[in-house]
Amino acid sequence: MKLSLGIGQMGAPGGAKMIELAQQAEALGYDAIWSHEIYGADCFTPLAWIGAHTSKINLGTSIMQISARTPSSAAMHAVSLDYLSNGRLILGIGVSGPQVVEGWYGQPYPKPLARTREWIDIFRKIVSRQEPVAHEGNHYELPYPGGTGLGKPLKLILHPIRDHIPLYLGAEGPKNVALGAELCDGWIPMFISPYRMMDVYKDAMAIRAPDFEIAASIPVVVDDNLDRALAQVKQSVGFYVGGMGAKSFNVHKDHISRQGFADEAEKIQELFLSGQRDQAIAAVPDQLVDEISLCGSKDRIRDRLAAWKESPVTMLNVGSADVDTLRFLAEELA
Repeated sequence: MKLSLGIGQMGAPGGAKMIELAQQAEALGYDAIWSHEIYGADCFTPLAWIGAHTSKINLGTSIMQISARTPSSAAMHAVSLDYLSNGRLILGIGVSGPQVVEGWYGQPYPKPLARTREWIDIFRKIVSRQEPVAHEGNHYELPYPGGTGLGKPLKLILHPIRDHIPLYLGAEGPKNVALGAELCDGWIPMFISPYRMMDVYKDAMAIRAPDFEIAASIPVVVDDNLDRALAQVKQSVGFYVGGMGAKSFNVHKDHISRQGFADEAEKIQELFLSGQRDQAIAAVPDQLVDEISLCGSKDRIRDRLAAWKESPVTMLNVGSADVDTLRFLAEELA
């Protein structure tokens, strides 16, 4: 099983802590480092900074929101970073949710699966450079219809270092996961339980290729006090299930519900949206956070790693900024 690191917040201006973590992870043999975006820092700039200070570790976006950039713009970002890093980019993409897509990017959210399929098709055509790119779809059209009428199909000027940049899909719904298994090189799940994932996603993943990667984001908290360790993970779960979405539409709440915690997810959301945030976080079940994370003493984590090794997950995307924790996991999975 591969190991990777999610960098989370960049730290103080200058990014020294971020670079230190990346270099430590590279020295420990971690396969990749992942940079995310929501509505704060973008995902590419930190990776460019890290790429300039490392030489081997892969650079992953987790995730690049497709509403933030047209396929052409994203392809230019991806090809440029892949070129400068000597072929180290993994482009993790996702649709996000309507709260961010419509509220932040000012783009329409409906029909996210069809939009993703078209986006991937255009992106692949651009990177492959086989011909000038034209696309006539329901969500994207190249050249743009109307306007001056002077637009024409164009071909990427820069010759990519690779004609196939790995695409991983960040997804939670079974149909979206199935789309990733069909069109992408990997899947980035979050809040996933190795004990339940195939009960939920067996059919969705049936068509995945033998080399399909599953890079699961997993919080890791080494602490002999298990309750204290689990409380750290509850903060994140409570925020996403309770507040990252609307009452009528929250993909994270639906994801947790599909894994067998529907009543608990409903309670978390009700408390969070009524302003009772502390109570919402306290309502996150211990069993849930224990299954989707690695918490507790080193001996306990060592034992619980067995479930991840036996699952279809191929890469653990570790959520920790503690170098001793990164070293411990590297030793256990060496």
